[in-house]
Amino acid sequence: MRFRFVGTGESAQVPRFGCDCPACQRARVLNCHRRGPCSAEIRVDGARILLDAGRMDLADSCQQERPIAVLLTHYHADHVQGLFHLRWGTGEPIPVYGPKDAQGCADLHKNPGILSFQPGLKPFRALLLNGLEIIPVPLNHSKPTLGYCIAGLGSKLAYLTDTLGLPGETERFLRQWQPDKVILDATHPNSHHEPRNHNNLDMALAIIDRLSPAQAWLTHLSHDVDAHAMHEPLCLPPNVSLAADGLEIEC
Repeated sequence: MRFRFVGTGESAQVPRFGCDCPACQRARVLNCHRRGPCSAEIRVDGARILLDAGRMDLADSCQQERPIAVLLTHYHADHVQGLFHLRWGTGEPIPVYGPKDAQGCADLHKNPGILSFQPGLKPFRALLLNGLEIIPVPLNHSKPTLGYCIAGLGSKLAYLTDTLGLPGETERFLRQWQPDKVILDATHPNSHHEPRNHNNLDMALAIIDRLSPAQAWLTHLSHDVDAHAMHEPLCLPPNVSLAADGLEIEC
């Protein structure tokens, strides 16, 4: 199983429109410091599974390699907007899984095209895809949101983006499940004292410390986190890194 970070930014992305902070200026010059909409993909046994669909060039990448499924964490625009173009393609239907959300993204559900929306996933009930066991877990966000615990080939990876802390039932499950790799929302620097929808850095590090994975990556990062890191090095434990667009993990 190979995991790839397709995008590691928050909804404003990096660079942020109209911003001239050091991080945004750097990202306009050096593409390696850009952060697109938070999303990822898994490759296993020659198949490609998407985690979220916020990139606007999604149809182009799917033309090159058609996914066997899409797993949505939730229905905010920066996680689904790439589907609006993709749906009008041709060929075999593409299954789309996600949380049960009565509002969801209404136009996508009304006019799905080649997207085959599956019934809402039930938390803690495993989904089997191409030899992977994928367990959805609830997260704390302003819309119904799921993280995904993915097990295959002896590795356990927890993808937990768009969350403010963790629900008690999710943290208890993760501590029992014992992921060796954790990918977690860390949208804000610690100067953001009262986050509402996303973790700040200290909150994310505290969660990782309690889960004790061998490795962890921080994602859904804002330009503020990058600007802070440019000003002074972040104090990260040895097993924790900032994710980057295009980074691949062998699981």
